[in-house]
This record gives sequence, structure tokens and C-alpha cells, in this order.
Amino acid sequence: MFFEFGIKDIIDIVFVALMLYYLYRVMKESRSLNVFVGIMVFVVIWLIVSQVLEMRLLGSIMDKLVSVGVIGIIVLFQEEIRHFLYNLGAHEKVKNLVKLFLGDKKKNEIDRESIMPLVMACMSMGRQKVGALIVMERAVSLQDVIESGEQIDANISQRLVENIFFKNSPLHDGAMIISHQRIRAAGCILPVSHNQDIPKELGLRHRAAMGISQDSDAVAIVVSEETGRIAVAIKGQFQLRLSAEQLESILVKEIMPEGS
Repeated sequence: MFFEFGIKDIIDIVFVALMLYYLYRVMKESRSLNVFVGIMVFVVIWLIVSQVLEMRLLGSIMDKLVSVGVIGIIVLFQEEIRHFLYNLGAHEKVKNLVKLFLGDKKKNEIDRESIMPLVMACMSMGRQKVGALIVMERAVSLQDVIESGEQIDANISQRLVENIFFKNSPLHDGAMIISHQRIRAAGCILPVSHNQDIPKELGLRHRAAMGISQDSDAVAIVVSEETGRIAVAIKGQFQLRLSAEQLESILVKEIMPEGS
């Protein structure tokens, strides 16, 4: 049986291959790779049974399983699907296209006077080996994260940041959220990343920082309780062992308005 095979079919195959590869990467990072491979094996068997061998009884049974299984896949992989759609929307070319039609949405920016107290507080906590997790909101709203903690809504100051993360403070275990140049909340709960590439020596704070940087465009600062070292997570990537100058430079570049 012969059929036409044109440029449209080649493009179709390339797009499907790219989509499957991207899904493979997302599943690998979320420790769901074996489940994904199992689903792909089932789909291949289903296509062979129903389309190639044309087994009517077994094919009809598998057709029913596939139709119901779509709902199950959505429930099973809801976090991965959300991550996939977020990364798709966060892609630079997609963002530029959205800006073209809907206008530019400005980042949640911060000035140097608010950055320096954060840098000084992190340095001080690092010397004392006081653990801290500070998340700075940008364009993507973190209102759901803010609502998971204690509302504060205060000006950014070195003393307040250090008091919140003091070891005997009831809020020191959660994350502090900074939005619109104010400390909005503390003791907040963040999504934890299951990325297997995170170094083993990094603890739960680092995994939470990685998680929020993967789910949003936020900048997450971590002070290690074990070593006192400072790290920053941005767009699913860590910058480790930062000095005061390096931390300030990163925050100025990522948070401050251009030209300031």
C-alpha cells in the first residue's frame, strides 16, 4: 500500500519527536520517567494491536482503556503538565509574541536601597550559620505562596530579616516572600524540586528554592544552616558559594529596573 509522503509529513514527525523529547526531559527531572516509558510502551502495543494486526476484541478493550486513561494521565501527571505548560509560556519567543499582542508586563522590580539590607542580612546570617530562604517575586504572582504563610507587609530591613530567621523564631523554617519592595509574608510553604541533578549536600531549603524557581520567574536566595554559604536559584539553575559582591550583582541584574 503506497501513500504520499511530503514536506508536511516531515514537519509533523519532527514536531512529534520534539514534543516527546521535551516530555522525556520533564519526566526525567520529576522522577516519573519509568511511568512515562510504561505509557509509551502501552501506546505502541495499542497501535500495533489495533492498526497493524487489526485484532478487534483486544483492540476494542485497549481503546476503552486509552479513552479512560487520558483522565488518569492528567491526574497522575498534573504537576508535570503544569511544569511543561509553564516552561512553554516562559519561553523567550513565546513571551515576545505575547508582548507584541498584549503589551509588555513589567517585572516586580526593586531598588538598590532595598537590595543592600538583604545582602547584609544574608552575609550576617551566613557568618552565624543561620538558615534562611528568601524569595523575591517578579512578573509571576506568588499570591498562593504568600497565603500559605504569615502575613507581614513590612519594609525591608536587615534587622527584621535576621529576626525572622533567628533559630528560635517560629517563622524561621519557612520562606520569606518579598513583593513590591516589601516583606509580604514569612513561614511560607514552597514546592520542593525532585530534580536528581541537585547535589546531595544541598538540603531541603535548596530544593524548595529550586522548586519555586522552576515554577515561576522568582529569584530565591538560600543561606545554608550547615555551611553558612549563600546560593541563588533562578530559572531552575543554582549559583552557589556567592560573596556579598556577587549576590548584590545578581540581584541588581535580575531585580532592579534597567538603567538604574
